[in-house]
Amino acid sequence: MSTLHQPQSEPEPHGAPVRRFLDPAYRPMAADLAGVRREIDRIDDAIVLLLAERAMYVKDAARFKRDAFQVSAPARQEQVFARVRELARRHEPGFNGGFEGLPRVVEAAYRALVAGYIACEQNYFGSTEPVGPPDKENSQ
Repeated sequence: MSTLHQPQSEPEPHGAPVRRFLDPAYRPMAADLAGVRREIDRIDDAIVLLLAERAMYVKDAARFKRDAFQVSAPARQEQVFARVRELARRHEPGFNGGFEGLPRVVEAAYRALVAGYIACEQNYFGSTEPVGPPDKENSQ
């Protein structure tokens, strides 16, 4: 039995929708895929600006760490992941049926982000030096 394969292609950005949601209450957010992508690009611009700002605080945090373990701060990582899962639950859209799985998506994104930030912070930590006399905790 021979099966004909349609060549795969990217969707037409200015074409009409080829699918619809079963939920009759769903309301389209853009007239075409180009409009959807334009809004996603706008949001990505804002996200990257915030990630750049976050990066500078991550870099500055290296000044407060004594060693590589403190840079990785596993307990702090878990706090961040729990916090962003809760933020995702709290901010889940209440229209168009929401976005099922948003907390999982946000957590996965943050796990990747934090891993990248920690790798960079480890590098920055390597370009720091201790200041002042050793504290009592480390001198015993």
